[in-house]
Amino acid sequence: MRDATANPATTPHASTPTRIGYVLKMYPRFSETFVVTEILAREALGADIEIFSLRAPVDPRFHDSLARVQAPVRYVPRVRRAEDLWSALAAARAELGPLPDALVRQLLAVHAEDAAQALAVAVAARRSGVTHLHAHFASLATTVARLAALAAGLTYSFTAHAKDLFHEQVDDGDVARKAADAHHVVTISEYNARHLRAIGVEQDRIRLVYNGLDLDAFRPRPDLPPAATEARDGDRELHVVGVGRLVEKKGFAHLLDAVALLRRGHGVAARLTLVGGGELDVALRARAAELGLTDVVTFTGPLPQPRVREVVAAADVLAAPCVVGADGNADGLPTVVLEAMALGTPCVTTAVTGLGEAVVHERTGLVVAERDAAGLAAALDRLRADPALARSLARAARRLVEERFDARHQAAQLQSHLPSAPLLEEAVA
Repeated sequence: MRDATANPATTPHASTPTRIGYVLKMYPRFSETFVVTEILAREALGADIEIFSLRAPVDPRFHDSLARVQAPVRYVPRVRRAEDLWSALAAARAELGPLPDALVRQLLAVHAEDAAQALAVAVAARRSGVTHLHAHFASLATTVARLAALAAGLTYSFTAHAKDLFHEQVDDGDVARKAADAHHVVTISEYNARHLRAIGVEQDRIRLVYNGLDLDAFRPRPDLPPAATEARDGDRELHVVGVGRLVEKKGFAHLLDAVALLRRGHGVAARLTLVGGGELDVALRARAAELGLTDVVTFTGPLPQPRVREVVAAADVLAAPCVVGADGNADGLPTVVLEAMALGTPCVTTAVTGLGEAVVHERTGLVVAERDAAGLAAALDRLRADPALARSLARAARRLVEERFDARHQAAQLQSHLPSAPLLEEAVA
């Protein structure tokens, strides 16, 4: 029996070429474009990747970039009965050898389905030559990746985002325990890094790697940003766009209030396009009708990435009035904000979590207090009334994205953090 005190995470296979197993709750997922962008960028650097999806996709919509992913996808079987875990343990033992008693106790301490999937990933990873596992989100995917790595004698890492850190149901101790066994922990903002340190994660395990963009796909328009167009009455019309799931943390209810204030209090011919779907769809449509905005607010529903890109590029401003939800849920650093910055569309947002690391007030965008519809309306009107300011902010935002959020550099950072991985930054210089 393997020594129960041994920690495979400290003994990487230094002499073996790295093959990375991505452990994801669901792949592909329409809202998680950042995962696809990351995998594509790592593959472009020569990374050898296999994807383990714990759930089959349920959304028939897919982004076109998926077609370029080379990594094979393995959908991990799910057990339906607790007693099936014993069969999974027997099968894993035949492939992996005896498991340490301490690990068996940990497998029995989690949900039987999660434990069985961890064993299935361990066996599949061993058979396919995977040497390192990486999970996105510190919740289910990392639970499975951690146990699979310990069972197979592999190293693992995970990326911590937002809901997996800040939701009221998150167990900080569980996150810290997962980090303690990990080779390293990636997180997407300095705000998140501070939080991880506060809950007991060691500084030397934390790697700050911002989500990146394929900047070739997000080129700014020559007239960066588009000038506000003339409305029929001679006033300058303002086209505002908001993109994201229609849930509380996106703050779109406050955006509707701001548009109403623009039209009634500021006399601005403002219109709004909301891109996305979600649990608040009906409530937000009702709110728009209550405010008398039915004719000037367009709800598009979810759109494929190329179409989102077109809508954001054509708008005068992107509004991301994010808030901390009643359940503690908050955005990390929404990808659409980075996309708007790359496209040359000025941004107005709030200082929730890591947003201030991209949208710096009066340098790369405008920042207002969360839940402040009046302040949001004033910021939107300021960009309408001062096209020179809008263009200056947009140009600075594009420069920042090029410096800090290029997916090629993000991929090189991720590769460099692997056990015994060579530094690849020069490959993208």
